[in-house]
Amino acid sequence: MTPAVEAARQAGISFELHEYDGVELGEGDYATGVAAALGRPPSQLFKTLVAKVDGDLAVFVVPADRQLDLRAAGKRTELAGKAEAERATGYVVGGISPLGQRKRLPATIDSSIYDWETVLVSAGRRGLQIELAPPDLIALTGARVAEIAR
Repeated sequence: MTPAVEAARQAGISFELHEYDGVELGEGDYATGVAAALGRPPSQLFKTLVAKVDGDLAVFVVPADRQLDLRAAGKRTELAGKAEAERATGYVVGGISPLGQRKRLPATIDSSIYDWETVLVSAGRRGLQIELAPPDLIALTGARVAEIAR
């Protein structure tokens, strides 16, 4: 199992895993494609983005159908490169999870997470999502919650 799933198991929280296929990285918006493959609204599936804020890496979790508002994330914010994101998290792009990362990066989750009883995020590999309650995701990541999506 992935480090993300193991982190959820060790925390003793309730979660459900969802497998999917037929979504290719690089074909349109990957995250909205995953939501469609799972038959879920794209606003219930949250994508994990790695960005540099003032030179330091951080994780931002936003709904699949929205983008990270770089200004809301902080001054001098830019998305990290693919290799840098993969090296820091231990996951491949398209499977980066906010849970169980190689190095726990500061995390911020968009406030729209409270619109849902459960949300889906990557479970640490392409083809696998983990569904859990917003308070559990917030607690497991140590994230702050803010309006960061546009």
